[in-house]
Amino acid sequence: MLPNETISLIHLNMIQGVGLKTIQILRDVFGSAAHALQATSDELSKIDRLTPAMRDLLQRKPVQYPIERELELIEEYGCQVLTLYDTAYPALLKEIDTPPIVIYIRGELTSEDSLSLALVGSRDAKDYGRKASYRLSYQLAQRGLTIVSGLAKGIDTAAHRGALESGGRTVAVMGSGLSFVYPAANTDLAEKITASGALISEFPMETTPKPNNFPRRNRIISGLTLGTVVVEASNRSGALITARLAGEQGREVFAVPGEIFSELSTGTHRLINNGAKLVNTVDDLLNELPRYAVSQIQSAASASPMSNVETQPSPEAPVVEKRTAAQPSIEVEQPSQVTPPPDLTPDEKTVFDAIEDPSSHIDTIVRATQLPIGQVSSVLLMLELKGIVQQLPGKQFTKSG
Repeated sequence: MLPNETISLIHLNMIQGVGLKTIQILRDVFGSAAHALQATSDELSKIDRLTPAMRDLLQRKPVQYPIERELELIEEYGCQVLTLYDTAYPALLKEIDTPPIVIYIRGELTSEDSLSLALVGSRDAKDYGRKASYRLSYQLAQRGLTIVSGLAKGIDTAAHRGALESGGRTVAVMGSGLSFVYPAANTDLAEKITASGALISEFPMETTPKPNNFPRRNRIISGLTLGTVVVEASNRSGALITARLAGEQGREVFAVPGEIFSELSTGTHRLINNGAKLVNTVDDLLNELPRYAVSQIQSAASASPMSNVETQPSPEAPVVEKRTAAQPSIEVEQPSQVTPPPDLTPDEKTVFDAIEDPSSHIDTIVRATQLPIGQVSSVLLMLELKGIVQQLPGKQFTKSG
């Protein structure tokens, strides 16, 4: 059962037009959100810091649906609710100018999530960007960092999957209430994130994913983290909003260089020209983090059973983990075993088995599997990311080994 003050803050948060500043004024005057909700018109009229329109709004309390329905949905989806005044509220997020009053959580936020980086970029990412995002996230999660992104298609999806498939933690910040998963195609991914991290939102449970919600959620993505990495973004990309907010919040901003003739490199290259740190290796990221964070990351890596296992990206990806004597690398792009790992999905195993020696054209794979070409293309990309399939010129694919 949620505390009465938490329920009252949820109620205030549901009133459109009531934000952080107003709630802080109300708590200053009445001592609690619960008392503020019960304030009379006369009591509100005496607060000079409130406009007449705001006093009227607080009297009418217009909400999309009743608070009772909100509490039912919170219970139905197994959500935890943290308010800005709770000790468990993320410390980094509390530091930004406009932290959300309420955050809903499916899954669990832990203390280790304070060591986190955001990876964001284009929804229409190319293979290059998705591979870079996946491998960066994989390697960073191996080091003990939590990967934060927005569950969107493209770069965000690759970032979440990289963290999950390394056995690490990842957090998805939603632009809707947690009764929705957007895009719907990422429903299975959202469930995996819930099991190994968290979905979070500041929006009431039944809020639909409207376009104006996403710039608001971007400040949370950057605010939760030590820095933001932009991987493939055009000059119109929302990822640049996240990068700008990170800079305004005093956090690090990084950018992965892209192909010079690609529209999806214009935004990242502009960031680099404007002072963002250029990323070639995971160490480029780690070396720029606060000293206290680096020491904690090193301690976490020493304690981890996977601390000496690093992935080595293919030459197609711009991210290469530096080898040291203490950190022998295991090749991802060219493993010594052709046999696929046992954790492939049924579709991945079907496509892998359809690739013949020395190579098979994608059309041949489609005919052998009887799967739609779009699905085969998507599965082949995931097999490439996992390092067990390699694409050759002419849409030929071969098993790595």
